[in-house]
Amino acid sequence: MTSLRDLDRRSRDIFKTIVETYLETGEPVGSRTISRRGIDLSPASIRNVMSDLSALGLLDAPHISAGRQPSHAGLRFFVDSLLEMTEVAEEDKDHINSRLAAARQDIGDVLNEASEILSGLTGGASLVASPTSDNPIRQVDFVPISPSRALCVLVTDGGDVENRIIDFGSGIGPSTLMEAGNYLNARMRGRRLSEARAEIERELSDKRAQLDATAANLIRLGVVEWSGEDPERGRSLIVHGRSKLLESASAKNELEQIGHLFDELERKKSMLDVLDSTRDAAGTRIFIGSENPLFSLSGSSLIVSSYMNSDRKIVGALGVIGPTSLNYARVIPMVDYTAKVVGSILDGRLQWDKK
Repeated sequence: MTSLRDLDRRSRDIFKTIVETYLETGEPVGSRTISRRGIDLSPASIRNVMSDLSALGLLDAPHISAGRQPSHAGLRFFVDSLLEMTEVAEEDKDHINSRLAAARQDIGDVLNEASEILSGLTGGASLVASPTSDNPIRQVDFVPISPSRALCVLVTDGGDVENRIIDFGSGIGPSTLMEAGNYLNARMRGRRLSEARAEIERELSDKRAQLDATAANLIRLGVVEWSGEDPERGRSLIVHGRSKLLESASAKNELEQIGHLFDELERKKSMLDVLDSTRDAAGTRIFIGSENPLFSLSGSSLIVSSYMNSDRKIVGALGVIGPTSLNYARVIPMVDYTAKVVGSILDGRLQWDKK
């Protein structure tokens, strides 16, 4: 892997100029362009340095007669070693704070606003993974809505409400619904679904629960299968700004890459896995092109930060995805700041006293 020690000052300056020009224009950069941007060397000398940088794997030549652009490895080297990060502008901070503070009564509204804000401020597509819904249960109820259907209502200690319509195929009386609800409340109140599921399954399998067959089947349909079989229960992937990715594509091959990216965005599970990979540690992570197999076809970059709940536990992530020519210096701190504000709202620490 290339380090700063491998480049002399001249090579470093030329490489930095190439990358910065590419990030501004999204186009390959020629030697004459570099000489016009303050590099006091002849175009021939610049081309020699560019050839050396290509040999190190830092530059690519997309076409024989075109200039050079940073490879994915070159962009990684630039981001890790040469990128000069900018501060989030005060007006952008005010915009983020005010919009998220206005939505703070509902976490779903907060996450949706965060996604819209990031897309609008960065010009890319934004992704927000909602927290895993596995809070302790406060109450479970079965509400009849027809002779053969009931609504299973779960209320968590955090005040979240989840519903599922259960179709049991034949008539069930109110006493059976009440029996099933009482059974679940006795075993689940104050516990997480993931914790109580195994015990309930064992009781039902061993027929140790004092329930008739109809009530036992209702419990399986209403809670056990629902909560245990879907690891993404209650999770959502919020995406805004897909059209902005099309605006940045100018060539046919770029449009094909964007098409692959849209396919990836539709695969919720895969994208949630990428966002969840940030949970190992707080902070911002950057995925550039082929560094992540999910982006191998689209050649995209993803900047993602995790956010925490009131227990200071990482529960979700948000980020911006776009072409590898993203403005990393601006987008990285923007994503990081937005994640911190979302975490502050979840922790009840956001104070908005601006007049």
